[in-house]
Amino acid sequence: MHLTKREEYEARAEKMLEPLMEENGFELVDVEYVKEASQWYLRAYVDKEGGITLDDCELVNRAWSDMMDKDDFISEAYVLEVSSPGLGRQLKKDKDFKRSIGEEVDVHFYQGRKLPVGRNGKEVSVKELTGVLLAYTPDTITVETEFSPEYEIMRKEISSVKLTINF
Repeated sequence: MHLTKREEYEARAEKMLEPLMEENGFELVDVEYVKEASQWYLRAYVDKEGGITLDDCELVNRAWSDMMDKDDFISEAYVLEVSSPGLGRQLKKDKDFKRSIGEEVDVHFYQGRKLPVGRNGKEVSVKELTGVLLAYTPDTITVETEFSPEYEIMRKEISSVKLTINF
């Protein structure tokens, strides 16, 4: 399998950060290499039991910056960032889905899907839905919505899944 430059950078950064995460009891939630406006960012999202602090993020940022100074595998200019995944964190990996079983999630689809909605079960095309994550497999997720006790969705049809932010 051939990785894009972006995927290669993200994979190398993950591998670089793994020992630091283990040493400090942190979890590496995600790494992304993205262009925003005209600037490239190499960003790590970290967490820990009880929540990550600003001091924790600074510790990771300093150590990671030192590592990148020694083995900078990115040729273009970029900004190195370390952040918490935030309240509405995106679920991407199996470990994210496992951790979030029983949580309310917002599911966004690449294309509209016909879903039975309302008491009469009339089908309506939707691009997103909210429900409680019940289960996941490598190919599907299952959510409980207000209109369906178990709704199975193919992961390849999903553009994103995020934890719902309720205020």
